[in-house]
Amino acid sequence: MHKLKHDALQEAPDTELVARVLARDEAAVRALIQRYNRRLYRVARSILGDDGEAEDVLQEAYLRAFAALGSFRAESTLSTWLTRIVLNEAFQRLRHHVDVPISAIGRESGPMQVADIIPFPASSRTALDPERAMAQSELCRIVESAIDALPRDFRAVLVARMIEGMSVEETAAAFDLLPETVKTRLHRARKLLKDALAEHLGPQFADVFPFDGKRCERITDAVVSRLGF
Repeated sequence: MHKLKHDALQEAPDTELVARVLARDEAAVRALIQRYNRRLYRVARSILGDDGEAEDVLQEAYLRAFAALGSFRAESTLSTWLTRIVLNEAFQRLRHHVDVPISAIGRESGPMQVADIIPFPASSRTALDPERAMAQSELCRIVESAIDALPRDFRAVLVARMIEGMSVEETAAAFDLLPETVKTRLHRARKLLKDALAEHLGPQFADVFPFDGKRCERITDAVVSRLGF
């Protein structure tokens, strides 16, 4: 029964989730957060360039959003409304920047996880292939570093348009920009990113299409076996 309710909420329109959240339905709160978590986190991180600070901003933005949810009148989409709240929180954090993010206090020891900026698709075969998984992880790291190095205005539009798939109009509304400005910033961001990747990916080409380790051993064993050794 719980799974059926969860599945139903995952498919529910935003208006229904909003109504349920206003009625203090915890499951609806969770469903709404899960629906927009990745997009809002990426937007926050595109402004702040830091995993921990992006998480802090996201939490504060959710608290503000849920407190003001009763005033949401659907004049824009819920995703745009939430994105603007996250952006406001992120820019406020920039204006009143602190050296240590709140999330770093009391956090369990261990290295900070690298932000999942671009989750490259992985098949089940890839998941079982450590050589390719390692190459993919390294490629993600290079792309993430190149994106982080972009000027903030370009980086934010790039993340919104290319990574989150937001339309020109939705991006313009979220960032309070003209559609033409969104297009210009995206064009310049892509050019800068292309140049950066061309510079840094050259040495990595020697590692593309990896075929060693277990995969190499498997083919070797099969050939040796078929040769009758």
